[in-house]
Amino acid sequence: MSKPWLLLLVVLVSLSLSLHPAHGKNGEKTNLTRESFPPGFVFGTASSAYQVEGNALKYGRGPCIWDTFLKYPGTTPDNATANVTVDEYHRYMDDVDNMVRVGFDAYRFSISWSRIFPSGLGKINRDGVDYYHRLIDYMLAHNITPYVALYHYDLPQVLHDQYNGWLHTRIVSDFTRFAEFCFKTYGDKVKNWFTINEPRMMANHGYGDCYFAPGRCTGSQFGGNSSTEPYIAGHNLLLSHAAAVKIYRDKYQDTQKGKIGILLDFVWYEPLTNSEEDRAAAHRAREFTLGWFLNPITYGEYPETMQKMVMKRLPTFTPEQSEMIKGSADYIAINHYTTYYVSHYVNQTFMSYLNDWDVKISYERDGVPIGKQAYSNWLYVVPWGIYKAVMHVKENFNDPIIIIGENGIDQPGNETLPGALYDSFRIEYFEQYLQELRRAIDEGARVIGYFAWSLLDNFEWRLGFTSKFGIVYVDRSTFTRYPKDSTRWFRKVIKSED
Repeated sequence: MSKPWLLLLVVLVSLSLSLHPAHGKNGEKTNLTRESFPPGFVFGTASSAYQVEGNALKYGRGPCIWDTFLKYPGTTPDNATANVTVDEYHRYMDDVDNMVRVGFDAYRFSISWSRIFPSGLGKINRDGVDYYHRLIDYMLAHNITPYVALYHYDLPQVLHDQYNGWLHTRIVSDFTRFAEFCFKTYGDKVKNWFTINEPRMMANHGYGDCYFAPGRCTGSQFGGNSSTEPYIAGHNLLLSHAAAVKIYRDKYQDTQKGKIGILLDFVWYEPLTNSEEDRAAAHRAREFTLGWFLNPITYGEYPETMQKMVMKRLPTFTPEQSEMIKGSADYIAINHYTTYYVSHYVNQTFMSYLNDWDVKISYERDGVPIGKQAYSNWLYVVPWGIYKAVMHVKENFNDPIIIIGENGIDQPGNETLPGALYDSFRIEYFEQYLQELRRAIDEGARVIGYFAWSLLDNFEWRLGFTSKFGIVYVDRSTFTRYPKDSTRWFRKVIKSED
């Protein structure tokens, strides 16, 4: 006997699945919508000045340390530079228009210090100042809220030449003066500031293992000491952050009604085994990465683990500095991409920041990878890691307001049209990570925003253009922008449309 009602039910269920705002792995239904996040939750995308603006040698901009670093052949696999990159300097309207089409609320970008002050300080480059006015004004006219980072890896070369940049205490006053200029110039329109993006990455890669500009480390042709300089640079980065926040709060925050924080990278470190040694190793890894900066910002001092292990090589804060740093963030942005296993391991070959942790990083356990590997050899898809990372911040650092400042996955840079637009793997990554982020929010984490990295396939530092994190493909011969499938997926989630 036929059952018409049963057939109708099957049809309706199938129709519901096909029209749902988003689908998960293997097509299962998901409940990811804007409404499943807290009221006022901000969805945005992110970039940095050096990676997208181009025109590095034009319009009055002075050189930064990456311009110098990239002059050495082989620094990037394709010998690429950021002299042109994706030319957002001229094409910012196209990029903002794409954000509007997707439904993003905000854009996180950075200001190039050397575009404002080609000589580090002193003479102002009006072309640079006006560029950021144009960008901000166009964003606001299209209801895209600016979230501005004052510094994203790109120190003016002149300051490095004069006094070794982040290794000298003079950088604190110079950075603060640059920050104050930005507050004074743009603060009537910008209400969301970040001082510094990923200070740990700069301290480690710039002064510990030579991987980033200015390329200093033990044995480098540029000089350096991997056992001391990362800690000195990190110390001055923290002091610069805190001094800039103090200026903002003392002189601008009451009238401009904005907020200010910092962007910190945080890989989640999971113990390889349940042994006491490996659990302690995971704790050390978290302390030497996130804790290095968030512990002083929360408690006014470096983590006890670091103090005991680094000893005299770790700088100390004066009581006044400790007081200035403690509480110096209205929110904490976490840049999270991946998760690793760690185990106890003592490397006595030479003394360095990385060896000070006494840990070994692993990407598999008992022959099973921790997750699917992306194009980058450091990036594995481990969605539960973002849940653990966020809950760790909540539970160990006084339950701060949190923003996910970066989260994303890359594809090979040699993919071409139209294949490069079919990024189902990226959709799967975003969906799974956002589901885990929502789980943390449901359990009380005060997360108020999420920024996908990145808007565009742009210059990816040491990987040049061989790695593409963008949700928008850029044809670099014409600079035409082509939204990928992931932009349509975000539109469905953010706008809750069919």
